[in-house]
Amino acid sequence: MARRVLVVDDEPNIVLSLEFLMKKAGFEVEVARNGQEALAAIARQPPDVLLLDVMMPEMDGFEVCERLRADPRGRATKVVMLTARGRDSERQRGLALGADAYVTKPFSTRELVARVKAMLGED
Repeated sequence: MARRVLVVDDEPNIVLSLEFLMKKAGFEVEVARNGQEALAAIARQPPDVLLLDVMMPEMDGFEVCERLRADPRGRATKVVMLTARGRDSERQRGLALGADAYVTKPFSTRELVARVKAMLGED
């Protein structure tokens, strides 16, 4: 059974790119375009990996990550936060809220796929 990745981003081009790459790497992919959609998708079936944009309207990635980690069903999900913000304070905040990795945009898609596979023990 394929591992599941939930891509959460409000930028359509990034969503398309990440969805294509993850499917090509053999993952089952679901997409959410904002934090509320992400939480609904997680409630239905927690993914193995969450690729989570930080800057989104209404509910940002920090809040999504915090809520995920507060729910026992979401604690096993690996969280990779993706952001254009690269300041150390934001990185530390993401990791403190339970993110497993914090990747700044632009990023190498090849490295991101490799990182996701490594997190799942598939390298």
